[in-house]
Amino acid sequence: MRHPNAGSPHAAPIVAVVAFDGISPFHLSVPCIVFGEDYSAGHVPRFDLRVCACRAGDLGTKAGFTITAAHGLDALDVADIVIVPSWDGAFREPEDALIAALRRAHARGAQCVGLCLGAFVLAAAGLLDGRRATTHWAWAGEFARRYPAVEVDASVLYVDDGDILTSAGTAAGLDCCLHVLRTRCGVQAANYVARRLVVPPHRQGSQAQFVEQPVGTDARDARLVALLDWVRANVHEPHTLDSLAERALMSRRTFTRRFREATGTTVGAWLLTARLSRAQQLLETTDESVDAIAESAGFGSAVSLRQHFAETLKTSPSAYRREFRGAAQAVATEGGAADKATRRR
Repeated sequence: MRHPNAGSPHAAPIVAVVAFDGISPFHLSVPCIVFGEDYSAGHVPRFDLRVCACRAGDLGTKAGFTITAAHGLDALDVADIVIVPSWDGAFREPEDALIAALRRAHARGAQCVGLCLGAFVLAAAGLLDGRRATTHWAWAGEFARRYPAVEVDASVLYVDDGDILTSAGTAAGLDCCLHVLRTRCGVQAANYVARRLVVPPHRQGSQAQFVEQPVGTDARDARLVALLDWVRANVHEPHTLDSLAERALMSRRTFTRRFREATGTTVGAWLLTARLSRAQQLLETTDESVDAIAESAGFGSAVSLRQHFAETLKTSPSAYRREFRGAAQAVATEGGAADKATRRR
């Protein structure tokens, strides 16, 4: 769990998104729609989103229309989060000015995020040396060849390495941005934004990039979707592969195959993610004891909950509760101050 950078006590956290001439509008829109929209109806703190480029001004897009980057690279010098949402192919070297700005931002404590081919830019800046990272599976081989000092994992959706995150392509970038929002503002904030965007509330970063068959609309899939919704609402119960297969009216073998096709992961891994999400939500929103939360989230004991928190989130339930409430209060205070300043203007 990370606290937002201190920055100014009177401003919302700044998110600088790096654009370039010929950018894909979809890739650019991913961080913009997560951090640039007003979700205050869901009590989601505001962010100060700034689209920047090596030179401020008009930029072409792959869709044929023009966008305007209102900021130059000076935006990176004040940003709390710096996001490179893609790049112009894997073979174009980033400009020296961009590399220098990224290094400065990282050195002073900004969180740096490379989505899809944006990971190539972070690697070119040397920020990924000695770290684990991912990128789009189709370019993972080239990534590993060009940057041998980086531990490339092409099988996952995104990698959270603390102050630096990288993601696979397209939709995985949205998962990564929602993960950043979740670590800063909590499960409820991220879930609210996910519901507004009509996307799954949480996909674990370790989930496979390639899902053979997404959940569809035929009768069998509708049955599986209904089952997953029921499990989320009853995550405290002692679910097993056999009990879930029976509830879905499928054989164990068929259920296992269809579950992996639909979710890209195993039943056990999916259940663990659902239970951790529930525990995080309870830690954030209630004063229940760790023992009670472990029971409500289906872990059975506080020992089991602590073990899974340590393995997956690298913290303890009690520390998560303290850090989340401190970070959430800081973001809310900054966002509230920014709103007041806007109203005064």
